[in-house]
Amino acid sequence: MAAYRKLLHLDLDAFFCAVEEQRDAPLKGKAFAVGGRPEDRGVVASCSYPARAFGVRSAMPMARALRLCPGLIIVSPRHDAYGRASVQVMERLDTVTPLVERVSIDEAFLDVTYRPEPAEALARQLQERINQDLSLPCSLGVATNKLVAKIANDVGKASAQKTDGPPNAVLVVPPGQEAAFLAPLPVASLWGVGAKTAESLESLGIHTIGDLARWPETDLVRRFGQHGRSLAQYARGIDGSPIETVREAKSISKETTFPKDVRERDALEGTLLHLSEGVGRELRHEGLTCGTVSIKYRRPDFTTLTRQIGLRQPTDLDHTIYTSAKRLFLQVWRPGDAVRLLGVAASKLSSEGAQLSLWANESEREKRVQDAVDAIRDRFGGQTVRWGKETQRGRD
Repeated sequence: MAAYRKLLHLDLDAFFCAVEEQRDAPLKGKAFAVGGRPEDRGVVASCSYPARAFGVRSAMPMARALRLCPGLIIVSPRHDAYGRASVQVMERLDTVTPLVERVSIDEAFLDVTYRPEPAEALARQLQERINQDLSLPCSLGVATNKLVAKIANDVGKASAQKTDGPPNAVLVVPPGQEAAFLAPLPVASLWGVGAKTAESLESLGIHTIGDLARWPETDLVRRFGQHGRSLAQYARGIDGSPIETVREAKSISKETTFPKDVRERDALEGTLLHLSEGVGRELRHEGLTCGTVSIKYRRPDFTTLTRQIGLRQPTDLDHTIYTSAKRLFLQVWRPGDAVRLLGVAASKLSSEGAQLSLWANESEREKRVQDAVDAIRDRFGGQTVRWGKETQRGRD
């Protein structure tokens, strides 16, 4: 058995775009974005690397993306296709080790400690298999813990960044080199350092992770409480968090962490709509209704708030979920506030009397509209049909 853990962090490069390029080969090399239409307050869900050269980024309002890149091609998301591709990727991860933590549809941690092969060799073999079997680019970070593996992946992707294609990178941090690897990086690269914390640290002259590692831990605890203790440990490359392979499903939830903090109301509400549609679709797929809707709201300093509301009648309709989520969101957000993460969840799930509640308690018209929307999306793509601005605002 190895004296240290061997962990991989895998991230599919521009995943939605890579899947779209498989369907429509002429998109390769083009500046395009997957997301909603600008007239519907659409948000960029993913963008190609040529689009990124113009400054287009995920979570950006599509209207702004078009101003940055006037020739930008907009592709409607096909979440069913992304889900199928993700399943194929995860199936290949499971053949490497049973210790896989699925972080999101395109991201996972793997613990390969008990494999006899070097971790780097396993990472490159896995990358090659995903490249060849599925024609999907992916990048991996290799280290002795989750924190350093994730940051290694971020650094590797940035170092291998191209303007016309995915990085498809592998970066290894050897055992014992964790602190040295982290030391020159900006302090904001570290888990738990949002904008406010970074500002506080920089006011003390702490600009890099190395600066933070050299700062007395007792003073960090005095200033930041237990969070300061975690920061001191992370800055030294210490992270003992385990791989979480099983999560109990008491709710259905969707969330997104923005690559950069988002302040624009249209982008935030568009993200809430997108998440609510995902929750509603999964409820219907599972034959469930929900009695409670909640949101998760994370600020740049990692302060995380949750709010929930009970529904008068159980539902599985996108717009009912969105209306409730938006009401909760506006209780905690103020114009100009920066947001790092948003999530929408449905709980108090039930399959008993689902059809009766849908037809008796929701209007028949709304149910028929939802069924029609689902049928069109199934045939032509995930967001061929979107709830429009008039519907959204008129139902607030």
